Amino acid sequence: MKTMYQKLLLLLLMLPISMLAQSTLRGTVRDNTTGEPLPGVSVIVEGTTNGTSTDMDGKYVLSNVKSGDKVVFSSIGYASQTVTYTGQPTLDLNISEDLEQIEEVVVIGYGTVSKKDATGALTTVNAEQFQKGPVVSAEQLIQGRVAGLQVTNGGGEPGGGSLVRIRSGASLNANNDPLYVIDGVAVEVGGGGITGGRSPLSTINQNDIESMTILKDAAATAIYGSRASNGVIIITTKKGKSGEMQISYNGNFQVNTIAKTVDVLNGDQYRAFVNANGNANQVALLGTQNTDWQKEIYQTSTGTDHNVAVSGGSDNITYRASLGYTNMNGLLKFDNFQRTTTGVNVTGNFFNNHLKVEVNNKTNVNQNNYSERSAIGAAVAFDPTQPTRNAD
Repeated sequence: MKTMYQKLLLLLLMLPISMLAQSTLRGTVRDNTTGEPLPGVSVIVEGTTNGTSTDMDGKYVLSNVKSGDKVVFSSIGYASQTVTYTGQPTLDLNISEDLEQIEEVVVIGYGTVSKKDATGALTTVNAEQFQKGPVVSAEQLIQGRVAGLQVTNGGGEPGGGSLVRIRSGASLNANNDPLYVIDGVAVEVGGGGITGGRSPLSTINQNDIESMTILKDAAATAIYGSRASNGVIIITTKKGKSGEMQISYNGNFQVNTIAKTVDVLNGDQYRAFVNANGNANQVALLGTQNTDWQKEIYQTSTGTDHNVAVSGGSDNITYRASLGYTNMNGLLKFDNFQRTTTGVNVTGNFFNNHLKVEVNNKTNVNQNNYSERSAIGAAVAFDPTQPTRNAD
């Protein structure tokens, strides 16, 4: 009986020690940049299955934590942090975005996938890697940025498209343009996608593009069918991020001029040549002017591009709205391209991120004034002794 009392007493003495050995840790996890609470952050004791996650307010409660345990905080898109528990009752933490981890996620035809798990030949170019300078059409953003992708300027007209080839062409006679997918909507540049404009991609405000993913191999046909036989370029536009409202502006002004024209005979030289070598009928057709026809059709052109964007949101709802205006004059007189674009994106996550609702609207108004391209060749060959206008 005495032995049983001794054991009971020893058990009662050890109970407070056991209760003190394991404690409960509480706290809040926030974004290091915005200061907003982060839901869904994993909080786990390293090397164990003891863990929890933050709620919609970024708060967590982790039980059965012992002094000396290492607590790991991790979330997709953020750098993991490990903190040693020393008995403190609360632990608030700010975690930062992991840019390298974000870049490893790529967009494909049916969603997103980790880059290491992607089986096809693909390359993703984000906004930081885009071609800098006065760019009007989307394909110019990735010119010279992707191996196996050839982007050749079409002719210099304002808003004009470029010749794009992924690993050269697949046919001698058929269309060799790649398939473009803009926020999940397929657009065929050649063969009847969008008609009536200079280039379908010039309808997109290039400042609204977040990234472009190029699918290079035949695996793309498993997603988009035969339209993707020449490759696929997936364009993802920018979306809002949680935090305080941010306003951004981007604008540029450019001046273009002809560096060199074709060296041709002036009026006096032309008359001297015809008088020395021509017949009577040819001499009779000569005029008295000295007209530089190339100077008559070309101009020093100017162009401007402006874009204003507003973005922000809360934990559940984010938004982004943009307004862009482009006015580009061509080197040929009267050649002009004007574009006004608006973009609105609202994304909502509900029921603990089990329901995602996204509203996306892109609107553009294009106005084109085309100059006669045959005037370029005619200006080189036309008689420089003739006047620019008739007498009447």
